[in-house]
Amino acid sequence: MIDDQSVISAILKQINKYSMLFSYIRCLKKRRRASYVLLITLILMACTGPGPESQKVLPTPEITAAALQQVDKACLDEEQRLRYSQIINAGQSKPSLDLVRAYISQEQLLKKEGVTHQKNIDKTWQTLLLLPIKQKNIRINSDENVLQGWLELLRLYLNNRQDPNLLQTAIKDWQKAHYPQNPAAKTLPTPLSQIQNYQTLSVGNIAMLLPLSGHEKVFTNAIKQGFISAQEGINSLLNRPAHGADAAGNNLLNSGMPVTSVNTNSMETAPVTGGQAMVACCTANQLPVTLADRNVQVKVYDTTSQTIPAILTLAKKNGARMIIGPLLKNEVEQLYNADTALVDKLNILALNQPDHPEKLQPRPNICYFALAPEDEARDAANHIHQHGRQQPLLLLPRGNLGDRVAKAFTDAWHQAGGSTVLAQRIGSTNELKQSINSGAGIQLTGLPVTGSMPVTITGRTTPNDGSVSSSGRAEGKIDAVYIIATPDELALIKPMIDMNSAHASLALYASSRSYADAGPDYRLEMEGLEFSEIPLLTGTHPALLAQISAQCRGNYLLVRLYAMGIDAWIIANNFSEMRQIPGFQVEGQTGTLSAATPNCVINRKLSWLKYQQGQLIAAQ
Repeated sequence: MIDDQSVISAILKQINKYSMLFSYIRCLKKRRRASYVLLITLILMACTGPGPESQKVLPTPEITAAALQQVDKACLDEEQRLRYSQIINAGQSKPSLDLVRAYISQEQLLKKEGVTHQKNIDKTWQTLLLLPIKQKNIRINSDENVLQGWLELLRLYLNNRQDPNLLQTAIKDWQKAHYPQNPAAKTLPTPLSQIQNYQTLSVGNIAMLLPLSGHEKVFTNAIKQGFISAQEGINSLLNRPAHGADAAGNNLLNSGMPVTSVNTNSMETAPVTGGQAMVACCTANQLPVTLADRNVQVKVYDTTSQTIPAILTLAKKNGARMIIGPLLKNEVEQLYNADTALVDKLNILALNQPDHPEKLQPRPNICYFALAPEDEARDAANHIHQHGRQQPLLLLPRGNLGDRVAKAFTDAWHQAGGSTVLAQRIGSTNELKQSINSGAGIQLTGLPVTGSMPVTITGRTTPNDGSVSSSGRAEGKIDAVYIIATPDELALIKPMIDMNSAHASLALYASSRSYADAGPDYRLEMEGLEFSEIPLLTGTHPALLAQISAQCRGNYLLVRLYAMGIDAWIIANNFSEMRQIPGFQVEGQTGTLSAATPNCVINRKLSWLKYQQGQLIAAQ
């Protein structure tokens, strides 16, 4: 078999002016050389072979230069593709401007049509959205016009995403007047392309699907009255900002209000304390507000008396266009048993979510809103990552709650650019007491969060194969602990951590589950610990909080559910934006609200508080 390189050398010796071709072909991968050898051989044979001189097509200098440039580009493209792929693969978990630059450079090597090109555009946009704030505002080189265009697109998106019409106009102006040659101007990122098709939908009449009897009635009253109060004009209080000491000190948490510990996620077996006093929450002394929209009618349907499909049929017959509810998890799952033709004609904001919404077929008219521990876990992951922590350890209760928190936290941690998340299970209050009485602390050790979780004995995880500790591991020491525990459990856990940890840099975080009637001693014991809470309870709107807490007889749980009712009204009035505009968010009383695609699960970004010298202050 004739060697490719020998053929090339023989040809180039005969035609000296083409000697540069050898260096270009040599840089090609072996599997591509044969094609170029054959092509060049045929060209040269046609140019120099026997025949009338007038029929020979001798390459001009321009043709030669073009041919060399094409071969050069093919060679460099191959090397560049490999280099950019390496940069992208290495940087995908840590969004940065360098990663954006790699996507921009790679785009130039792709065909301008097709799935691969669109995917590159979408990845560039996704990376921009996840950039740390400092990098979004950093100065770039004056000759990086394409990158400047991308950053300008990001800026106008962030500035206008709350107003779909303004955003549509801004994107079109960016495309046509400012950066018409930018790759994204010719091929918009998919989320921005969807925004261009945005259509406003009116709320219409509303049907609330809630349990009106049984022990869930107490929760229903709080949610319902929060919703109605928001409809009737509570915005006059929401728009009154907190100033100075009001924002720092006038919150329900600093008031020492007693807390009722209830599982707000399932609602099916939640215990009730306080009897009729709690039922009286929010049923009298309505807020002095003005009716905001008298044209929207709200009718409440009892889910304890009929099936969900039957209620949907009746509500639709009565003119409802928007459904708020149902509240209980098993009732939410009944939505998928209802007539598809009926369900698809209604906009539905369910007040709970299935255990695995990601496994359901997305429906463009359904969103899920719940005060779920997953919300806090996702928010905690982002909060801790923004603090620059590298190796978190989760201390979780046994059972389903711990599993759900572990998954939600880990998914959000990875999306934020973090690596391994470790976890261990904590025992019951009695087990923790036995451990602390024996002088044992909680070891900062755990297993990576995967399908299997560590085993817990008397409140401590027993290290086994695969476990790692804070004292030495490849990825670094544990520098943050996120705790899911009741107030009584946390009062034992924190001293046990302090007992075995000499790391001054260790940061402790907890969920709102950990807050209680915090007296002076408890607050001093929790020194330095941060925990998440809904904005309403942190003094964002003192006047609103004072009236709601008075109506709810100072019950912490019912105040939270009242806030959920307020936010249900806010989401209902922004339902089109939530469903159609990626990244759209609105300030609510349970958090900053946004919708996670594709199933429109409402995420909540919460407020964070910190124990400092016996007081609660806003965490940075």
